[in-house]
Amino acid sequence: MRNHGYSQATSRKWTVHEGNISRSASPYIGNLDAIRLFRGDEPLYRQLDSPLDPSSHTSVQTLQSYLDFHLAYFPSLSHIFKMAPVAIADSPVPVFYKKDGQALEEMSDAIDEVNIIKANMKVQGQEKGLYDESDFDKNKDKAGFRQYEDACDRVKNFYKEQHAKQTVAYNLKARHDFRSKTRAEMTVWEAMEKLNTLIDESDPDTSLSQIEHLLQSAEAIRRDGKPRWMQLTGLIHDLGKLLFFFDAQGQWDVVGDTFPVGCGFDERIIYGRESFKQNEDFEHPIYDTKFGIYSPGCGLDKVMLSWGHDEYLYHIAKEQSTLPDEALAMIRYHSFYPWHSAGAYHELMDDHDKEMLRAVKAFNPYDLYSKSDDIPSAEELKPYYMELIDEYFPNRVIRW
Repeated sequence: MRNHGYSQATSRKWTVHEGNISRSASPYIGNLDAIRLFRGDEPLYRQLDSPLDPSSHTSVQTLQSYLDFHLAYFPSLSHIFKMAPVAIADSPVPVFYKKDGQALEEMSDAIDEVNIIKANMKVQGQEKGLYDESDFDKNKDKAGFRQYEDACDRVKNFYKEQHAKQTVAYNLKARHDFRSKTRAEMTVWEAMEKLNTLIDESDPDTSLSQIEHLLQSAEAIRRDGKPRWMQLTGLIHDLGKLLFFFDAQGQWDVVGDTFPVGCGFDERIIYGRESFKQNEDFEHPIYDTKFGIYSPGCGLDKVMLSWGHDEYLYHIAKEQSTLPDEALAMIRYHSFYPWHSAGAYHELMDDHDKEMLRAVKAFNPYDLYSKSDDIPSAEELKPYYMELIDEYFPNRVIRW
């Protein structure tokens, strides 16, 4: 069978050719000699829901941008793009969409509630230094939440949709869409104010603003005497929810626990493997094997996690801030509960990830429990946090 593939010329630019799809090995990805990035005879561009036929697609620049992006973020995937035909339509001018922000935030809170109850059902050791036991939550009534199964029922339908739709194909497309345009330009504080409009008709007597939620996490970290960069991380860690205004298709690709795509769905993901039966990658001969397109010890930097607010903000902070690796890990992995709380996917970790896991575990209590703290004053705290923002974001205006 003949297919449209891609090869790398001596100029290191990608060119389109017609021929048999080649196979090659990678030091980072296992089983590449069996990978086609096809479901049967269906090419990747169909998996990406593109209406374009690559045989007639003329936007080589779009293909170039797509391939360059994935090689930049996932160099270990270079062989995949040599084998996979792709056609992506040019993205429209970014706009703010009016969506049901109240429903998103209610779902986000319900997800947090489930994770709080799960955390309270475990006994975890405490760590020292940066990893000292958190003090702010010692006297909180952590047993006062609803029972675990009741809380799970609230988010069951959400995870049914998320687990069906977070596929390899979708995640490749989401990363292309992210890289292909700037959705908005604004400062970090302006982004916080924009996130404040997420809930259009919230009840002021019962609901906190987004800024107040963010400040609660930051202030809890500050009171415990943690480093300044960690205080800022607490302030911005959920700013990726701005994605809901831009490219999100629903709640399922903004919030929720994250997990790797391109390798087997682990039983320790919430609701287990059975919840992925509607996912097109379920029981895929490559994507649903233990290591899938990865290899043991390859490092999480080379692993695609399900797309959402964590991954979105991580790439922004990585490119446009001077935050340390520990902060970037807190941002990227704070919803990766199967990994940092349940012990899944540790076989993919390298030595660097082991250090990052300690940092994420140290951050986790401030993410989960700070929402029941006293309401902070945004106006009083703004000068302090503006100084922090300027310290770690060299350019005040951020490309979102």
